[in-house]
Amino acid sequence: MYTGTVKFFNDSKGFGFIKDQDSDKEYFVHVTGLVDEIRENDKVTFDLQEGKKGLNAVNVKLS
Repeated sequence: MYTGTVKFFNDSKGFGFIKDQDSDKEYFVHVTGLVDEIRENDKVTFDLQEGKKGLNAVNVKLS
């Protein structure tokens, strides 16, 4: 499980990006990968799963 911060999330479009706390990499997140509702600057935990265009954050929960 990874830890990070929500850098951007657009509720109307249902996607955003999470910045990993350890590596500073950014990962795409889609509304289907959320466990909890998220907003910009929220601290979250997440897993990574291979998607169509690279790794996606899934099982995203507020921490």
